[in-house]
Amino acid sequence: MIAAFSLARRELLRFFRQRSRVIGALATPLVFWLLIGSGFNYLGYLFPGTLVQIVLFASIFSTISLIQDRNDGFLQGVLVAPVPRAMVVLGKVLGGMGIALIQGLVFLCLAPTVGIRPGALQLLQAAGALALVSFALTSLGVSLAWRFTSVQGFHGVMNLLLMPMWLLSGAVFKPEGAAPWIRGVMAFNPLTYGVNLVRGFLTGEGMSIPLSLAVTAVFGIAMFALASVSARARMEPA
Repeated sequence: MIAAFSLARRELLRFFRQRSRVIGALATPLVFWLLIGSGFNYLGYLFPGTLVQIVLFASIFSTISLIQDRNDGFLQGVLVAPVPRAMVVLGKVLGGMGIALIQGLVFLCLAPTVGIRPGALQLLQAAGALALVSFALTSLGVSLAWRFTSVQGFHGVMNLLLMPMWLLSGAVFKPEGAAPWIRGVMAFNPLTYGVNLVRGFLTGEGMSIPLSLAVTAVFGIAMFALASVSARARMEPA
């Protein structure tokens, strides 16, 4: 656990030392939320989805450091240490999760501007939901980053995966108004339940919170297990 927390701390320090990265990570979803939400006059509905968007991109792209560490030789030094691979993965996941959660909590402070005024308990529940979603998504990013040596290749694949995953999660439009096949895809999209979990705690709307919590938790456990297996397998990079 000492190794895991040390790696997580390193990720957080690296993030806060790069001011442009901090500004870009917060400004991009904010601009998207204001432009799209104002254009369609539904800032309140889009708010939980934008929260998840911040967590999604922050979680995934924080795992680029895994590729950089391997190319710089740092990761090889970590892997030869007498530390279980699962702890190395945990350190990377906790670091990315922390980065994503900090950004999400900053944006959460804007909830009253769109008429969302949750109580203290609801805020804690929403923060917990964001933490669970960021854990799952960072684990997903780590599991995929093990396969790449090129940051550009990772960017391309993740953009192809992330935007449809987010758009088809109920973050932008309600499933009820979508075509049947879209609703089917949304039902199988694990991020749908993460978005609903955040929305449910903040506004009380959406599908069953216990169901959303269960699916998101299983998704997180499965992605962390996949990341740990990928680390142990020493897969050839793509």
